[in-house]
Amino acid sequence: PAGAMDHQPKFFENLSGTGKAIGVLTSGGDAQGMNAAVRAVVRMGIYVKAKVYFVYEGYQGMVDGGDNIVEVSWESVSSILQVGGTVIGSARCKSFRTREGRLQAANNLIQRGITNLCVIGGDGSLTGANLFREEWSGLLEELAKEKKIDQEAVKKYAYLNIVGMVGSIDNDFCGTDMTIGTDSALHRIIEVVDAIMTTAQSHQRTFVLEVMGRHCGYLALVSALACGADWVFIPEYPPEEGWEDSMCVKLSENRARKKRLNIIIVAEGAIDSHNKPITSEKVKDLVVQRLGFDTRVTILGHVQRGGTPSAFDRILASRMGVEAVLALLEATPATPACVVSLSGNQAVRLPLMECVQMTQEVQKAMDEGRFLEAVRLRGRSFENNLNTYKLLSHKKPDAELPKSNFNVAVLNVGAPAAGMNAAVRAAVRVGITEGHKMFAVIDGFEGFARGKIKEISWGDVGGWTGQGGSILGTKRILPAKYLEKIADQMRTNNINALMVIGGFEAYLGLLELSAARVKYDEFCVPMVMVPATVSNNVPGSDFSIGADTALNTITDTCDRIKQSASGTKRRVFIIETMGGYCGYLANMGALAAGADAAYIFEEQFDIRELQANVEHLTEKMKTSIQRGLVLRNENCNENYTTDFIYQLYSEEGKGVFDCRKNVLGHMQQGGAPSPFDRNFGTKISAKAMQWISKKLKETYRKGKVFANTDDSVCLLGMRRRNLVFQPVAELKNETDFVHRIPKEQWWLKLRPLMKILAKYKTSYDVSDSGQLEHVAMHSPKEAETGAI
Repeated sequence: PAGAMDHQPKFFENLSGTGKAIGVLTSGGDAQGMNAAVRAVVRMGIYVKAKVYFVYEGYQGMVDGGDNIVEVSWESVSSILQVGGTVIGSARCKSFRTREGRLQAANNLIQRGITNLCVIGGDGSLTGANLFREEWSGLLEELAKEKKIDQEAVKKYAYLNIVGMVGSIDNDFCGTDMTIGTDSALHRIIEVVDAIMTTAQSHQRTFVLEVMGRHCGYLALVSALACGADWVFIPEYPPEEGWEDSMCVKLSENRARKKRLNIIIVAEGAIDSHNKPITSEKVKDLVVQRLGFDTRVTILGHVQRGGTPSAFDRILASRMGVEAVLALLEATPATPACVVSLSGNQAVRLPLMECVQMTQEVQKAMDEGRFLEAVRLRGRSFENNLNTYKLLSHKKPDAELPKSNFNVAVLNVGAPAAGMNAAVRAAVRVGITEGHKMFAVIDGFEGFARGKIKEISWGDVGGWTGQGGSILGTKRILPAKYLEKIADQMRTNNINALMVIGGFEAYLGLLELSAARVKYDEFCVPMVMVPATVSNNVPGSDFSIGADTALNTITDTCDRIKQSASGTKRRVFIIETMGGYCGYLANMGALAAGADAAYIFEEQFDIRELQANVEHLTEKMKTSIQRGLVLRNENCNENYTTDFIYQLYSEEGKGVFDCRKNVLGHMQQGGAPSPFDRNFGTKISAKAMQWISKKLKETYRKGKVFANTDDSVCLLGMRRRNLVFQPVAELKNETDFVHRIPKEQWWLKLRPLMKILAKYKTSYDVSDSGQLEHVAMHSPKEAETGAI
């Protein structure tokens, strides 16, 4: 077939770094996850046989030279994955801004033969790197004139290649969905908000929280979304004239509705429509003067930069680090300096200067008061966040709401997953805004059959975003044996559409309900499913609500376990994760925790493989890194159980290392949802509800809703870069029903990364990466199709 010809796999084994030297530096403000990026660059560089150098203290170290530029080994980056900040230091550097300073830096690099730079920093650092590259040949000429280098060197080191990675907690860089450090900063903010909520509840207080973001409101906006804040101030979207009145009205209405606390989030760069700053103190004084509420200000400050990087940031930084080395290996004098970044779930390369220019455009638009333009330039993910926040935070008075006369039911199905409640809240509030009557079903399909269904209001779901588990209650039971009763309930309550939030059972349940349409007209209504399960095993979606929280739990636990091993030396831990037959948690957990191996069902392994892993660990114990970490998915193999692997390692490792095992169990399903799960759950669920409204209008004929086509039973999933509605009937072919997993899973492509970073020889198909794209200016229409 023609298709097979287009996609010739390209393997990185054929790319060699022999003879190349790569310098890695971190510059500008620090961000959690920078170390994971440094580790990935160093290991991938050494793996392809290049020399890798640390440049300590950012550009300052490059200018000063000497001990600041040091060749590093594999072990140099051991145990830094879980450390926040940057271990190689970062400094604001005045001298690199002068030509004299850059001349010195060029000389220092050439003395060591470094012509490849990987710069991890914010837009300022990356702009500096680009200037350096543009001046490079001129700098060499000047050094040759001063007899500091010979003509031979001028020829040999004629070109400087630069690849950037954006490390900035503000997420203020255009062209990338997420910068390294943003997710971790959100973790810090949400931890604080959750803690403040409990004390504010006790005293009926109002809290004004100031978060970082001098020029970018991303952190403020997303944390407001994630905690359901009452009001948010961001630089890109100043409040309308007279905001003081409308804010106070909203706060006092909330109090009247028995809401015991108000939370207002202010970005440090917040401004009003006349470009005058809005400070947290100003907001506090306003609330105190006008309403007399007990109000406190909390300024988060540098707490946001601190702490360990989240699982998301470690995986992001590791993926980007490997991608950066590939980009350097493939760079030619003709390719522009690029940044590696993430678009949706896809690694991409973008011209560095295009991104920088667009980032500066945003600032210009804000300075000139073109605020709608600024929001659009920030990209579709930012715009989506803003629209969703506006939808969910302010309830219109009943008189202004449309009346659709439709009834929509929401239920949770399957095992609990963190973020389910955020999804229910978003569904209920969007449904009410669209004019529907919303019903909540307690305890899944079983509760539905028993008539456990009640109307649910806007206020009922207040404060739900931060709650773990499932407040509505969830059951694994499928609808097939209750069809008659469920149909009765649908008729009695006149339910015109169903929204199911859950895991694989929810998907099976929708298949059963759509099959039952032949017999029961009641099921001929629009139905949509939003994937929520820690296992991330639902076909049709790259991510499911709850998986990120579970991944963070696994990562935190592995960090602690690794720490316990560093005291005893020579110890290997075998850790069992959940996931059914799906290896997502084990594989991604291994990548985020820096494990030596991960056993999963999707990649068959035999005794020879286990033997090789033991030998690999024995070799590792001879180095300075004297501990090992092995993850095993609970169902990866029925005979090679966790106990079996533990006993095998114990026996084979005798005299070299000892073993311990740990089954993580249900802690992976609990806990407060991570910022990602709150945000993902909220946005995907709001979108699903809007789809329901659209379908209800389409299928309403002669006074009743009748929908019996395949495209009226859909699953909303995240696919690579977009959110897509897919008929469940079409997903059947993509599903392995015996093992309850999709037949093809995107994350298996990342499996070689974990092996490379753990020093295993492996094959890695890199045909996906490598195309330099352009920064797309999206049209307002596109914002709806949905980046997350």
